[in-house]
Amino acid sequence: MRQIVLDTETTGLDPESGHRIIEIGCVEIESRRTTERRYHQYINPKRAIDPGAIEVHGLTTEFLSAKPIFSEVLEEFLAYATGAELIIHNAPFDIGFLNAELKHCASEVESISDLCKVTDTLTMARNLHPGQRNSLDALCRRYEVDNTHRDLHGALLDAELLADVYLAMTGGQVDLQLAAESSAKPRSDISTGEAARSLVGIPVVQPTIDELAAHQANLERIDAISGNRCVWLSEVGTGNSS
Repeated sequence: MRQIVLDTETTGLDPESGHRIIEIGCVEIESRRTTERRYHQYINPKRAIDPGAIEVHGLTTEFLSAKPIFSEVLEEFLAYATGAELIIHNAPFDIGFLNAELKHCASEVESISDLCKVTDTLTMARNLHPGQRNSLDALCRRYEVDNTHRDLHGALLDAELLADVYLAMTGGQVDLQLAAESSAKPRSDISTGEAARSLVGIPVVQPTIDELAAHQANLERIDAISGNRCVWLSEVGTGNSS
């Protein structure tokens, strides 16, 4: 499925209070690579922008006054996005605003989720990194995505950063390279695990004699407590360990 990384900027935080979208930025991903087919649009919200929101994205009423209103760009946006998987950080926020805009336009489409699959990278990040900060800036640092040019939030800029983060978070190009090399050059001289570690450069640390002895003693203690039911110990003893 074609993927689109999407971000929006808004006049405030709550569409139910009448806040509107003022910028949409989208980056397309095909075959795990970003393409040049992008969508970017500033939008005139026809209302004031909260001062706190301006501090975040820097977009002013004056700047947006000559831009089209949402209804004028709706058809073009839906033509771009329909049928794709939308990759969004904190998806309920952006989807809530997009659905509110559909309602303002009296669109026959009630929810963007009726046209697109939606994937929330914030939920993904929280599952991968529980108890850690998972903002876009934090993920950029964690996955070494350069965001030093991000002085202010911007829908297209944030979509570009999120696209890089998403690809890194879901395996980047390493998995593809590993699969290609493993299928093209089978290595019978080493195990599959060792082959994988050698391809991605993971060091292998061998245990010391003392560590092996301590491990064996621990297995024997477990075997004694369990009434000679330590399966792993019996397999080692018969030479069937994997």
